[in-house]
Amino acid sequence: MAAPVKIGKMPAGEKEPVSLKRQKAVLKRLWKYLYRFKGTLILATFLAITGNLLALVGPKLSGNAINAIVGKDKVDFTAVSLYCILMLIFYLVSAGFSFVLNIIMIRLGRKVAMAMRKDLFDHFTRLPVGFFDKHQIGDLINRISYDIDTVNTSLSTDFVQICSSVITVLGSLIMMIVISPALVSVFIITIPLSFLFTGYMSKRVRPLFRDRNEKLGELNGYVEEILSGQKTVKAYNREEEMCARFDEHNEKAVQSYFKADYYGSFMGPSMNLINNLSLALVSVLGALLFFGGKILLGDISSFVLYSRRFSGPINEFANIISELQSATTAAERVFRLIDEEPEPKDSENAVELTDIDGLVELKNVSFGYDKERTIIHDLSFKADPGSVVAIVGPTGAGKTTIINLLMRFYDIDSGEILIDGHPIKDISRASLRGAYSMVLQDTWLFHGTVRDNIAYSRTDATDEEIIAAAKAAHIHSFIEKLPEGYDTILSDDGTTISKGQKQLLTIARAMLSKAQMLILDEATSNVDSRTEKLIQSAMRNLMKDKTCFVIAHRLSTIQNADNILVVKDGDIVEQGNHNTLMSYDSYYKALYNAQFD
Repeated sequence: MAAPVKIGKMPAGEKEPVSLKRQKAVLKRLWKYLYRFKGTLILATFLAITGNLLALVGPKLSGNAINAIVGKDKVDFTAVSLYCILMLIFYLVSAGFSFVLNIIMIRLGRKVAMAMRKDLFDHFTRLPVGFFDKHQIGDLINRISYDIDTVNTSLSTDFVQICSSVITVLGSLIMMIVISPALVSVFIITIPLSFLFTGYMSKRVRPLFRDRNEKLGELNGYVEEILSGQKTVKAYNREEEMCARFDEHNEKAVQSYFKADYYGSFMGPSMNLINNLSLALVSVLGALLFFGGKILLGDISSFVLYSRRFSGPINEFANIISELQSATTAAERVFRLIDEEPEPKDSENAVELTDIDGLVELKNVSFGYDKERTIIHDLSFKADPGSVVAIVGPTGAGKTTIINLLMRFYDIDSGEILIDGHPIKDISRASLRGAYSMVLQDTWLFHGTVRDNIAYSRTDATDEEIIAAAKAAHIHSFIEKLPEGYDTILSDDGTTISKGQKQLLTIARAMLSKAQMLILDEATSNVDSRTEKLIQSAMRNLMKDKTCFVIAHRLSTIQNADNILVVKDGDIVEQGNHNTLMSYDSYYKALYNAQFD
């Protein structure tokens, strides 16, 4: 199979015009997923063709039965009975095939949806951190849930109808030509009219469905944002304002839904009008031919039935065209995410970090999240193995940015970062990040047992090691009081326990890690001063001979650091230990004293 056609990224803040070329690209990508299950697809195609061909025999048998009665002195009841029995058999077998086909297509749609979700979620894990900094989480969730469900629904129902419609239209057309080429001439007027109208409406409706999905994504993003910050909203009594903003998003979503469904609803009734027009013309012309002795009454009946079968699928296609537009738009949104550039691959000569000493050096490093605005300027410092390096400074100075660069969540614009003498650009990302253990101010716990959450950094850890880490983090006694102890299930990011307890669990997780280097980003901000001192003492013992980077606003917590980097506006303005920096009129001294003023 050829490589999938790239859909491409949407320019920020712009709406790219929908083109037929892009629609074809989306359909080709969907076909790639269907082709993964080609065995099921071949079986479905066989059932669709066979079932519809059997159903197409019915109108011809019906006409033969009428001809066996009308215009004869003696009715041939044997022939009539035979035609009726054959019609019943053909229709029953056809219905059975259709039933099995629908079940198969539902399963096929489910398999495709599962494959798309897996591909999208796997791609999420390969995207750089910067991608999630720029996109609403609610919109991303909407794409992996609602958009893929929309595609699944279309594959399960609309795909079957379209395949059946194609077979029915072609089969009916052939049978009508066999019965009376003269009557087929009616469709020279109605078919072009149908296609012209369908093409016009498709071009009109397609961008409306794109806008509908985008507005729904924005609504979900806003809801996710507000629900996650309910405490802040209530604390500041901003419920009414948040409701007003929700009403705006909701109104936009409802209006986009209305426009898409409004114009999409024109398709069915308009196509019904065209089909009824063709039926009226067939009836008039058929009657003239019958009275002229050029066609039998039974053949007219068969022709009318075939014309209904011929027009019906076109009408059905018109009714589901709006759903197809929604499905292709949803698929396009999914493929746009899959086409987002992942983190660059490691260089071919990338080395794996082993036997780490923990020597970290930054040499003339410059970086900016936006290429037009540099945040870190010509930054240089050295962290010796086993040392504790504290990074302090005012908000927005670039402290967390330095950590992001150390972990290579972002690549530097210029300069060099080295670990044990190896430039990190020449080190595999997996081994680089595995060399660090992190404790962040924003704690994160997943749905699972307390034991599993602590062992997240080391799934092979023994119970004794887990308990030792919990004791070192001063959380063991609390865990023992839980209903199931270490087997207690934590759900919803640990909302049933306090922030301080959550932070202690993440600290225990870091203590369990065998990483040679540790990053603490305001790691004790949610614990009391007494516990904080105990944790500091425990960590000093645990992190012996390991390199530790600490970001702290409470400067009293980093007095024992081997080296303190004072960062301001992306530059290191001062560095040294606590006593050295306090011995003169330093910026650090001003910061330190300010917390006691």
